[in-house]
Amino acid sequence: MIESFWKDKYPAGIAAEINPDEYPNVQSVLRQSCERFADKPAFSNLGKTLTYGELYEQSGAFAAYLQQRTDLQPGDRIAVQLPNLLQYPIAVFGAIRAGLIVVNTNPLYTAREMEHQFNDSGAKALVCLANMAHLAEKVVPQTSIKYVIVTEVADMLSPFKRVLINSVIKYVKKMVPAYHLPNAIKFNDVLSKGQGQRVSEANPLSSDVAVLQYTGGTTGVAKGAMLTHRNLIANMLQCKALMGSNLNEGCEILITPLPLYHIYAFTFHCMAMMLLGNHNILISNPRDLPAMVKELSKWKFTGFVGLNTLFVALCNSEAFRKLDFSSLKVTLSGGMALQLSVAERWKTVTGCEICEGYGMTETSPVVSVNPIQNIQIGTIGIPMPSTLCKVINDAGEELPLGEAGELCIKGPQVMKGYWERPDATAEIMDSEGWLKSGDIAIIQPDGYMRIVDRKKDMILVSGFNVYPNELEDVMASLSGVLQSAAIGIPDEKTGELIKVFIVVKPGMTLTKDQVMVHMRANLTAYKSPKIVEFRDSLPTTNVGKILRRELRDEELKKLGLKK
Repeated sequence: MIESFWKDKYPAGIAAEINPDEYPNVQSVLRQSCERFADKPAFSNLGKTLTYGELYEQSGAFAAYLQQRTDLQPGDRIAVQLPNLLQYPIAVFGAIRAGLIVVNTNPLYTAREMEHQFNDSGAKALVCLANMAHLAEKVVPQTSIKYVIVTEVADMLSPFKRVLINSVIKYVKKMVPAYHLPNAIKFNDVLSKGQGQRVSEANPLSSDVAVLQYTGGTTGVAKGAMLTHRNLIANMLQCKALMGSNLNEGCEILITPLPLYHIYAFTFHCMAMMLLGNHNILISNPRDLPAMVKELSKWKFTGFVGLNTLFVALCNSEAFRKLDFSSLKVTLSGGMALQLSVAERWKTVTGCEICEGYGMTETSPVVSVNPIQNIQIGTIGIPMPSTLCKVINDAGEELPLGEAGELCIKGPQVMKGYWERPDATAEIMDSEGWLKSGDIAIIQPDGYMRIVDRKKDMILVSGFNVYPNELEDVMASLSGVLQSAAIGIPDEKTGELIKVFIVVKPGMTLTKDQVMVHMRANLTAYKSPKIVEFRDSLPTTNVGKILRRELRDEELKKLGLKK
């Protein structure tokens, strides 16, 4: 029933199936695109543009260095911890060409978060920004990392601009804390030493892992989703199939404000747009709205990829509203729920409808999207080609159309499993390849789907997953905390904000400031709570499990969102 139901739900001209085995691995796609679009711009940042031909040359130099100056072997893991800079695609594609597995790492991570991810993945190499190298100094000795490559923001620019900008960042803005990594090598030295050297192009199987993308899944324990070459190729072909008639090859200009280390931006900009030979404008710091708008004013951009929070901020910017949007034809939203009012305002400001989709780290990530020629605001669209979806009840039984149940996904983009966690894999995937999403959805008779709730307690802050278990573990390490709970409550700006509840140990005292300082010292900024409430007790089950949902329901009632 499922297969036949989806076949006629695609608009005319869009095939219901793709061939995930069209390419043997990511390297073959990169090589073909870089040859075909050699003179076309691939990535631009800070006034410098890298063509596809230059990307292939520079990534080759990076790969050659890894192969000839280190003892790294195919299958070894390399953590890439960079913001949106030209160095990112060079390092990622270079590592993949050398046969390494890329571990995408948030550059805003604290030392504690870095240490967990590096140790869990068994990373042997790290590429990081000088601004965060002081944390690497603390963490690297506690891990298996043997090689550290450090880059500065302006390293890919001309010598004059490089020295000027890097000096301002380091000495004027004081954004580079002192660090001591005596065995680290500079990114530019890697490229110069690898330049012109022979690359032994890796030829991994399609079933081999290309990327380890960390996620909490439906629990708070960070796990590495094993995304294979076939997974990534499938998702890039699916994106092309569903959007091919709207995005032409080799001539589109895509604004890239979302971080490439996030799977949503990674697959779309580094994979799908690479396949199409299109031009990505990298925004290194989208929180600096004036600088971002100034950059946008330089381009006749045709596509914009963002999320609800960013759309709100931009539409509130007078300078943004004055930009020329005459070329804009595609706006994509993902990572968090798109609010109707935001979608309407964006269309008023830009003249372009927002196309919302849905995905998970475990699905490489795109599961569904609204076809651009037939958008239904408030839905997550239809499944990607070659993707099946169903909803089930708690007993695992498939539910009829129109009924709410847990969304399950099956397709070639579904991960191989969690890195070295077969038990966790078995909890989320069955023997037939169906992945449980943890989200409650409704499938409409026309094939469009709506997300109505989350089965688990995950909090979504500006498109980033935050897991209560992790926050509560950090709170538990604070002297004076007896019990704690973390929940997300609706917020117009970030989608949700974090509120924590704490019961203090008898005879001890604790202040909000003490809690905030402790949390900020151990967690990335977006994981830090905005509200702290002290209570005498927390609601629990008869076996003592804290009822987060009850706390959340109380907050929703206060906001008038729940009876």
